[in-house]
Formats: sequence, structure tokens, C-alpha cells
Amino acid sequence: MLLKSVQLTLMIGPVVPAPVPSTVLEALAEVEVKIEDVGQSGFQLIFSIDKQSPLNILFLLTGGMPLLFMRVILIVTVNGQANVLIDGVITNNQISPGDKGSNSTLTITGKDLTALMDQSDWSGFPFPACPPEARVALLLAKYALFGIIPIIIPSLMLNIPLPIEQIPSQQGTDLQYIRYLAAQVGYVFYIAAGPVAGTNKAYWGPQVKVGVPQPALNIDMDAYTNVESMHFTFDQEKNRIPLVFTYVQEIGASIPIPIPPISPLNPPLGAIPPFPTNLIPPDLKPFRDDIAKVPIPQAIMMGLAAASDYAEAVTCEGSLDVTRYGGLLSPRGLVGVRGAGPAFDGLYYVKNVTHKIKRGEYKQNFTLTRNGLVSTVPTVNV
Repeated sequence: MLLKSVQLTLMIGPVVPAPVPSTVLEALAEVEVKIEDVGQSGFQLIFSIDKQSPLNILFLLTGGMPLLFMRVILIVTVNGQANVLIDGVITNNQISPGDKGSNSTLTITGKDLTALMDQSDWSGFPFPACPPEARVALLLAKYALFGIIPIIIPSLMLNIPLPIEQIPSQQGTDLQYIRYLAAQVGYVFYIAAGPVAGTNKAYWGPQVKVGVPQPALNIDMDAYTNVESMHFTFDQEKNRIPLVFTYVQEIGASIPIPIPPISPLNPPLGAIPPFPTNLIPPDLKPFRDDIAKVPIPQAIMMGLAAASDYAEAVTCEGSLDVTRYGGLLSPRGLVGVRGAGPAFDGLYYVKNVTHKIKRGEYKQNFTLTRNGLVSTVPTVNV
């Protein structure tokens, strides 16, 4: 299925951005947006401008204003459906003057709204009688002006410290502390733009690798081929089994508990995973030095998160043409692969996607992962 229309909308402005004038949009030569599943996403805009272009004024303004004032929203409308690619702030400007009468090149680089949360160090700010979930909610409330909507999943370790015993305090910036609290319970944190322009979802919870798969990526299938390239890597040394130790008072010894890389939120996508490298010879070292200091339920949740990362033994890197694929490939979801052979066909988790847009061209680079070879499902969505 070929796309009938693709339209790009660019919004730039202080705090609440507005659509740019047509002269600015006409000067836009290239757009690149990289969306990570749990990390920080970013964008780059390349403009071809002359000496009288209004973008010269924009360059001067962004160079003197604080970070949070110059906000950028990129929206791609595919067959009438709007998709917010990224909502972020400008962090860097570069300009290359033209030579022999040619236009200059203005490059604007930015990050998603997590960049705003990583500016000020609030170490020592107290949170009396607040569990981690409440602390995250209070920190995210400061950024409601930017349309950030918190999605907080309570952890199994709901711990409310008594003020007479302990008062938790923030360490580092808001972003550093939120990610620290997520790591302590085996969670992830990221900000996803959308679903409408000006709003963002701030997710603090377990990493989810289930859902309805996206249309399949087809390679070497003649008329059904919808990707340009795919390269697969099978790393047999990556798979490890995290170990958690618990002390049993009755026998006076610590017993190792292996954490399997399988959970309801992280089902196996490959039928033949590599054998864990830390079992031959046996490796009885815990996966973290401080894991013995936390309660067992919390340690198990941290172990499940680590096991999910260790299990990504199969990696696929490739590129596709959006007009040929028939839509946008989205990260943080599943997608099927066909035509790569029985070892690599099947479902994959989309780890990151890079959008590359030029006039008359729209391509995506992607990275897919899963736990092993051979598909666990007989068919995938076309």
C-alpha cells in the first residue's frame, strides 16, 4: 500500500509554539528525529537560508534566550492522520556561511522535554512521608505548563517512610532523581510526544513489550518488499541470568535466586535463546553490588528489568521508505518480519526509530530486538 499524502507541520516559539510562516518552512531542507524507547529523544533541523531570511533573527533569539523558551513541535500528517513526532526544546545552533553566493546552512539541534528536567540540581529537597510514586508526581507537576501528563504505575514495593525515622531527599536534577527512583523498582521513565500537539505523556512504570503488532516488515519478497535493507546480529555472549541473594536465618546462609528473562510484560519472541553465559562456569556474583541491601520483592523487580536487557541477543538494524511501507513505524511496540529466513522471521520489539525527511522523501531507520532465534508465532500481521 502506497501513501497518498505526507505533510509536515513545524511549530516553533517560546513556551507555547506556533506554526512557522511559509517562508521558514520553504527554507527547511532536512529533518531528522530519533525516538528512543526509554532514553532521551532528539531532533535536528537543517535550513538553507540567505542573508535576508527571518531565520537569521530566529538564530539570534535562540542564542540569547534560556533553554526552555524556544520550543519545537514536529507533526507529520499521513493520509489525513496527524502524528506528533517530537516535542522538545532547542539546545544547539550552528550556521555555515555560504560560499560564492550560495545560501548559508543553519542547523538547529534539540532534545525532548526531558532536557528541561535536567537543568537545575535540587539535591536536598525533602519529600516527607512520600512514596516514590508521589515524589515522581510532585516532580512532574512542575512541568504541567508544557503539557506533560504523568502516567505513573504504582510499584509492588509501596514504601511510605515515617518522617520520625527517615525523610527522603532529592539527589541531582529532576530527571536524574526520577530515573533513579525508576531504577530502584525496575521501572523505566520516558516522555512521549502527543497524542495531540502541545501534550506529552510522561511514563513511569515497567517496560512493556506486548501489544498489537504493527504491519510486517518484508524483505526480499518481490512486490511485497517494503524495506530497503535489514541486517541481523546474534550475540551469543549477551544473555545472562541475574542473580539475587536472600539470607535464610534457619540455615544461616545466603541462597542465590536466578531471575528468568520472561514475564507477562516481556514474553519470549524467539523460540531458541542463547544459553546464559554466567551459568557455564557458574557465576555466583549478584548482578549489582548493592542488591543485597534491598528487600527481596524489590530486588526481584530490579532483576527482571536487568534480565530483559540481557535477553536482547538478536538485533536487527534496517531502513525503510515510508511511502512504500504505507505508514509510520513506531517505537515501544512490536512489529513482524518476513522474508529474512526461518531463523530471523517473526515478531520483534522496536527499540528506536529515526525519521529522515527531505522534500519528496521520507525514510526511517530502525533498530529491532528480541531474545532468540526462530519465531514463536506461525504468522505475523501483514
